[in-house]
Amino acid sequence: MRTRVAAVPDLRATLLAAWSTNNRVTIAFVQQIPAVLWRAPVPGSSRTIGMIAAHLHNARCRWIKTLGREHGLRAPTRVDHRNVSRRELGAALRRSGQGIAELLELGFAAGGEVPPSRGYVWRNLPLDVGHVLAYFVAHDAHHRGQIVMVARQVGHRLTKATVDVWQWTRVSREARA
Repeated sequence: MRTRVAAVPDLRATLLAAWSTNNRVTIAFVQQIPAVLWRAPVPGSSRTIGMIAAHLHNARCRWIKTLGREHGLRAPTRVDHRNVSRRELGAALRRSGQGIAELLELGFAAGGEVPPSRGYVWRNLPLDVGHVLAYFVAHDAHHRGQIVMVARQVGHRLTKATVDVWQWTRVSREARA
């Protein structure tokens, strides 16, 4: 009797869709932060909630530049983390989200690994597409959680924004509609 071995699916579309959903969740979350909280200082820090949110885009830009420039990818322009508005940051996150998708595409085109670049000296991130995706999703999630925690610390519950962070099925469906 022969055992059937299931074919391994091409995960490119699935992984790109997962990144797209994460990015849409992050953008919606940032845009739901109340204006009164945007400039709220983080207790024990010189940063504000808006600065944490801006860091998401700026960190993506630095990674795109570090890993992709040598391979023809252009990193989006970073935002002024002290003065960016929620609306401006939403647009910037769309651009850096596209840049991360292009970085993942670069990895797919190279057999599943983002090609090494001379600028990547830290070597703290394995460059296979799965690890690259997981790293950026975890980074976004960490800072979304940090913002929720800070908002609570300063007396504001982000009820709708917090609930929406977990609505990946709905967000994924909306992207396909």
